[in-house]
Amino acid sequence: MELVVARIGRAHGIKGEVTVEVRTDEPELRLGPGAVLRTDPASAGPLTIETGRVHSGRLLLRFAGVKDRTGAEALRNILLIAEVDPAELPEEPDEYYDHQLMDLDVVLADGTPIGRITEISHLPSQDLFIVERPDGTEVMIPFVEEIVAEIDLEEQRCVITPPPGLIDDRAEVASARDAEASGTDAEGAA
Repeated sequence: MELVVARIGRAHGIKGEVTVEVRTDEPELRLGPGAVLRTDPASAGPLTIETGRVHSGRLLLRFAGVKDRTGAEALRNILLIAEVDPAELPEEPDEYYDHQLMDLDVVLADGTPIGRITEISHLPSQDLFIVERPDGTEVMIPFVEEIVAEIDLEEQRCVITPPPGLIDDRAEVASARDAEASGTDAEGAA
């Protein structure tokens, strides 16, 4: 199975290094020296990582055969793709690869079906499951411990315990200030 592990950014310096936008939780495994990666577009690769280092919080890579800034600039926006065994699991027991989570059935703790995971959005603060409901609408479920109670890969399901208002219209007033804005007091009386 092929997974996108990074996107090449700007050239850094004059010796062929590039910044990369890392798209893997295991950059030391996927983006280490000697790794040979396919590319998208395919005509740009394959690329072999010659060196890697972190500078000011960004990963910098240099590829075999790319010796100057001009060569590095030519690689900008190319996706780096690694070959991964589909049976491979992350080192931590509560971590998952995106391909393992895609198409899982999403259900409530009582078994009520919600939909299926069609996309995973990786945001700076947290990951989101994009869940397609049976009626074709989508709902976003934060992939956090408080909401995602269980991932069962054998049963191909994700059990959630959503707060009121996340997947339906049962929103609750969170504070007295919000209650005043809606015309009720903190106890809910009008």
